[in-house]
Amino acid sequence: MENNPYVDLLDKLQNGEIEEIVIERDDFFLFREVWINREDRTSFVGEAGLNGKIIYRYEMDAK
Repeated sequence: MENNPYVDLLDKLQNGEIEEIVIERDDFFLFREVWINREDRTSFVGEAGLNGKIIYRYEMDAK
């Protein structure tokens, strides 16, 4: 997991450095590996797109 690019991307999303992350279907399990271990995972809200694409945004008040 230390070479997983989603560690840095989720941190940037949380800190407001980026507004969203687009996860392609083939990358979902790589993303999930990092996301599932975060205490604030419920703040990452995903919006389903076409062909298995998911757009994640960070919402402080998400439950």
